[in-house]
Amino acid sequence: MLCGRWRSCRRRPEEPSVPAQVATPVALAPPDGGSRRPGLRALKKMGLTEDEDVRAMLQGSRLCKIRSRTWHKERLYRLQEDGLSVWFQRRIPRAPSQHIFFVQHIEAVREGHQSEGLRRFGGAFPPARCLTIAFKGRRKNLDLAAATAEEAQRWVRGLAKLRARLDAMSQRERLDHWIHAYLHRADSDQDSKMSFKEIKSLLRMVNVDMNDMYAYRLFKECDHSNNERLEGAEIEEFLRRLLKRPELEEIFHRYSGEDRVLSAPELLEFLEDQREDGATLAHAQKLIHTYELNETAKQHELMTLDGFMMYLLSPEGAALDPAHTCVFQDMGQPLSHYFISSSHNTYLTDSQIGGLSSTEAYVRAFAQGCRCVELDCWEGPGGEPIIYHGHTLTSKILFRDVVQTVRDHAFTLSPYPVILSLENHCGLEQQAVMAHHLRTILGDVLVTQGLDTQNPEELPSPEQLKGRVLVKGKKLPAARSEDGRILSDQEEEEEEEEEEVEAAEQRRRAKQISPELSALVVYCCATRLRTLRPNPVPPQPCQVSSLNERKAKKLIREAGNSFVRHNAHQLTRVYPLGLRMNSANYSPQEMWNSGCQLVALNFQTPGYEMDLNAGRFLINGQCGYVLKPACLRQPDTTFDPECPGPPRTTLTIQVLTAQQLPKLNTEKPNSIVDPLVRVEVHGVPADCARKETNYVLNNGFNPRWGQTLQFQLRAPELALVRFVVEDYDATSPNDFVGQFTLPLDSLKQGYRHIHLLSKDGASLSPATLFVHIRVQRF
Repeated sequence: MLCGRWRSCRRRPEEPSVPAQVATPVALAPPDGGSRRPGLRALKKMGLTEDEDVRAMLQGSRLCKIRSRTWHKERLYRLQEDGLSVWFQRRIPRAPSQHIFFVQHIEAVREGHQSEGLRRFGGAFPPARCLTIAFKGRRKNLDLAAATAEEAQRWVRGLAKLRARLDAMSQRERLDHWIHAYLHRADSDQDSKMSFKEIKSLLRMVNVDMNDMYAYRLFKECDHSNNERLEGAEIEEFLRRLLKRPELEEIFHRYSGEDRVLSAPELLEFLEDQREDGATLAHAQKLIHTYELNETAKQHELMTLDGFMMYLLSPEGAALDPAHTCVFQDMGQPLSHYFISSSHNTYLTDSQIGGLSSTEAYVRAFAQGCRCVELDCWEGPGGEPIIYHGHTLTSKILFRDVVQTVRDHAFTLSPYPVILSLENHCGLEQQAVMAHHLRTILGDVLVTQGLDTQNPEELPSPEQLKGRVLVKGKKLPAARSEDGRILSDQEEEEEEEEEEVEAAEQRRRAKQISPELSALVVYCCATRLRTLRPNPVPPQPCQVSSLNERKAKKLIREAGNSFVRHNAHQLTRVYPLGLRMNSANYSPQEMWNSGCQLVALNFQTPGYEMDLNAGRFLINGQCGYVLKPACLRQPDTTFDPECPGPPRTTLTIQVLTAQQLPKLNTEKPNSIVDPLVRVEVHGVPADCARKETNYVLNNGFNPRWGQTLQFQLRAPELALVRFVVEDYDATSPNDFVGQFTLPLDSLKQGYRHIHLLSKDGASLSPATLFVHIRVQRF
């Protein structure tokens, strides 16, 4: 992004009626850790200033960071007064933003030796003194040991309280908390008064490049004491003006009339215009009692502008239908009727050539709702099978440790079944060891025989298999259970070969399958898909085919409807080409269009492909199972994703404004984003489209667009809608700011806020887009 002084040739920004943009909290600590004032307003508003654990965290602790058997370094960790971030000491001082982590980015806090790192390297420290902070996205775990068990517990309890309070905050509370944290940092002399210079510093911090004359006029309008300083009520007035939402006021006044309050019938009129499901007078009254802040107005069943803003910023005012955030779909249909969140090379934390293998990668996959994980099993020393990406420099982990991780973490987020996809390269002896570990570690959780009540012509349902683990692998034919020879589980060759060459290669890799391991394969028998017939007879629901992305695309092009019918009754797994050395992903949408259930992606690689995956499985309680549309479940379906028919739906999105967008370069105060919004539709090929707004110059706080984007859809039931915000750059690719992806069928109509996420899927709160959505079906 170009600095402001070089932008005179670009479109001049309109003078903001309310200042420009906002950024993600960037807690800056002095290089030496800095002195701390107790009782900061931000923590007061969280109600945690008197909490003993939080007070101890504010004072800071010297904790031992553990990275290897020999790398144990003592570092100072201290909660910042904003209550949102933790500052930590580094051996080599870096940029201020490199010395913090945010509470909202924490995935979990584990006590004792509950991480791979502490189990391997923490033996010198008693478990009672240890804790692990696991982060969302790709950031490595932080393994720590405290001086005492009580100190470790203070951090475990304190972080739990901060996370719980943060989760319970309304969007309005988050915004208030956020702006006051910046205010504290902008007050350079810590006198609780703000000079114009400090106000300008505040505006840059929150992503606003405001004209000096306009900023000073706003400053003087609030300086009632006329002493060139804002304090107390004057500061609050300035912040109210800064955070003003003219577009919401306009909508509110359109329905409230001259009295400037919404009665329950007037609110009902707004809800009906929003096409809100279940819009009744009783529902309008309930919203008033839930979101109105003024007790007098609430008693008279009236909603003020503040209450209206609280409602629109709440989950009920978001673009995602709140009814779809819990398990709402029928979970009693065969497994083949669901899209199932699936991971490829799950053990890797980086590339498939020299990356690190870790059991933590499985923990993170499960935390993202993954229900099918991959285990590449190879012969290991001491008779113990290992997992790694064969014939590469990736590190190795024990098969046994991965199975223990599955036992401990597979069902923390979702109760529905987990599939272990085995790529087996072991000999008979170590295959028997694998079977032993699976049986003894997983116990009754492991499916070892068919369900008594199961229809043999279809797979069991997720509901029937709740809390169970399935093994996907090769199974010996019934007549040759002892010594029958069978192909390896290794996934198909990436390149197409002549049939004779392929057959020779298969024979070379042919080997025996252990009866003990074969016995554990019940509902997911790995088979090679060679041809497709329109109506396979008899049904073979327990067979699972694995295809690389190239083979799958070929089938989609050449046998579209036959492939859809095939996937209506049995599972298909698709995985990335082996040529993707950096563990890049392919777009999963094309595979979902044909009903493929197990569309496996590299979960460790962020990008739009993983955004689509997260959006697909965002609904239905994020349980990892999403019911396929009816056109992909019917055995006699005529649906072909390449020929979906004429348009049936029009999607119209008016992009209105954005709020508090993150500042991309936190080390350069004068660097302000120039945001644009792109709306993408991902679906059948005929529906795929992307359209974008103009950019707004130097305004990341409250940019305004008011532009309308429209899309025609032929298969809306398969479509995902992705909202992307980028920082425009005329001379290089735009920088990613934030995104949010969700299914079209879960998109609420009317005026909605879209709560943006980072590349790693972490919340960018309080960053939002404000849009108007209309879906017309015909």
